Amino acid sequence: MKRLVIADAHLGQREGDAAAMCKFLHKAGEADCTEIVYLGDAFQYLIGMPKFWTSTVERVLPVWRELRSQQIRVLLVEGNRDFFLSESEMAPYVDASSRSYDFTAGEIHYRLVHGDRVNRDDSYYLFWCRVSKSSLARLWARLLPRRIAVAIVSHMEAKLARTNQGFRYKKPIAHLMRDADRAWHEDVDALLWGHFHTPWQYAAGGHIAMVIPAWLEVRVALVIAEDGQRWFVDEEMRELMPPLPTEELVP
Repeated sequence: MKRLVIADAHLGQREGDAAAMCKFLHKAGEADCTEIVYLGDAFQYLIGMPKFWTSTVERVLPVWRELRSQQIRVLLVEGNRDFFLSESEMAPYVDASSRSYDFTAGEIHYRLVHGDRVNRDDSYYLFWCRVSKSSLARLWARLLPRRIAVAIVSHMEAKLARTNQGFRYKKPIAHLMRDADRAWHEDVDALLWGHFHTPWQYAAGGHIAMVIPAWLEVRVALVIAEDGQRWFVDEEMRELMPPLPTEELVP
C-alpha cells in the first residue's frame, strides 16, 4: 500500500486552494497511491453534517468519493478544526476517521496524530476541545439552524485560532519529546504530527518523530511506500530533491 499523508491543508482559507487540492488528489491516484490520509484540518473547519458544509467542502468531497470508487482509501485523523467526523453523512466520502492512526509499512510501525493536544500547558484549548467535541455539542450542532450554527462556529474557531496560534508556531519541544518517548515505548517506530505547520524532527535509538509541514503554506505532502520508506512530494507528486529541510534535535 502506497500512502499519501497531507497535513493541515486548511482548505477554504486561500483562493484556489480547493481546485489545487482536487488536482493534487487526481495526481495521487495516477501515481498509484492507494490510501490518502489527512493528518488533521483538511478544511478551515469540517463538521460532519451537511448543513455546515461550505462551498469548498462541497467541491472536494466528491473527489474523495471518486477516489474511493477507484479503491483508494480516504482516512481522516481528527484535527482541531474537525468535528463529528463519524456522522453517517460522511460515510460516502471517508473510509474511517479517528484521533490517531497506526499502521505498519515494511517493518516500520507508524503512528499518525494531529498534535493539537500535545501541549498540556494550553489549558484553554484543552477545555474548549472537551466541550466542543462532546456528545452534548454534537446534539447542539444537530438541532441548531444552519445560519446560526455556522455563525457561532466561525466565531469560536477564529477565537480559538488566536488563542492557540502561539502554541502552534512555537513548538512545545518538551511535550513533543515526551509524547515521542512514550510512543517509542509502545513499539512505535515513527510518530508523525501535523498542527505545528513547520517541519521538525526528533530521532533516537532508531526511532523518529516528526512534524509534517502544512500543505496550506508549502503544498508538500509525505509519501509512505509499502516497504516503509518515505519521501516528500510537491503538488505535482514530484519527489523533493533535496529533501525538505528540518529542524533536527538528537539528544
